[in-house]
Amino acid sequence: METRELTVVAGSFVGFQLLFSVASPRLSSSITPGYRRLPPPKLTEWNSRLVSTVHALIVGFFCLYILWFDDAVNANPVWGDPNLVKLNVAITCGYLIYDLVLLACNWKTMGDSFFVCHHLAALYAYGYVLTRGVLPYFANFRLISELSTPFVNQRWFFEALKYPRSHRMVVSNGVAMAVVFFLVRIAVMPSYWASVFATFGTPEFERLGLGAQVAWITSCIALDVLNTIWMYKIARGCYKVITGRGGAKVKDAEEKKSSVNNHTD
Repeated sequence: METRELTVVAGSFVGFQLLFSVASPRLSSSITPGYRRLPPPKLTEWNSRLVSTVHALIVGFFCLYILWFDDAVNANPVWGDPNLVKLNVAITCGYLIYDLVLLACNWKTMGDSFFVCHHLAALYAYGYVLTRGVLPYFANFRLISELSTPFVNQRWFFEALKYPRSHRMVVSNGVAMAVVFFLVRIAVMPSYWASVFATFGTPEFERLGLGAQVAWITSCIALDVLNTIWMYKIARGCYKVITGRGGAKVKDAEEKKSSVNNHTD
């Protein structure tokens, strides 16, 4: 890994930590009066999800820019010029490390094995991008999934502030969340895997070596399984809200289960 990438990873880790501990409490308390009335565990998760939203917007729109304008990456998805992708991946790795530390420090209230599996699988795969500069197109394609994260976090914000599930903004956000989550995480699976299979047997694929090949394929399978599970939970919750079947008991049960991830691919 080059000095630039290490600097970006370390800088993003520190930056997200400062956003969590300093900027988020001040910004949230000034914009949302209900923030001050939340219990300490909720405050911790609120700040965590605000950081998650900021990260998602940064890397999500950066991904779209690379997809639309970085001809080198799009021309050679396995060995194209990875400079912009490595920068974006380094930001994400810094965020993932920050979030793993946060989860470890608040495991009783925020810990979830799905989150840890998601983060470790992503770090494992992105490590090859940073150290060897391989698979830039596929790494960038994966990060586009972050565009669904702000809607997932906004749903939690509404619940924390005790907005009724029938509220127009809650319903609108829930529908938007389900649609965007499906588009950027589920609907793209066929085209993504078609691109993956198209590289099999090519000289570029053979140059990767067994280690990178295994890291790439296994991490993608793990992430897609997790995304499918989360899509099922989101769709089920969206259906209950739209049909008016999500009562208070359902809401309490879902809060205890903490059903949906707020993190990155």
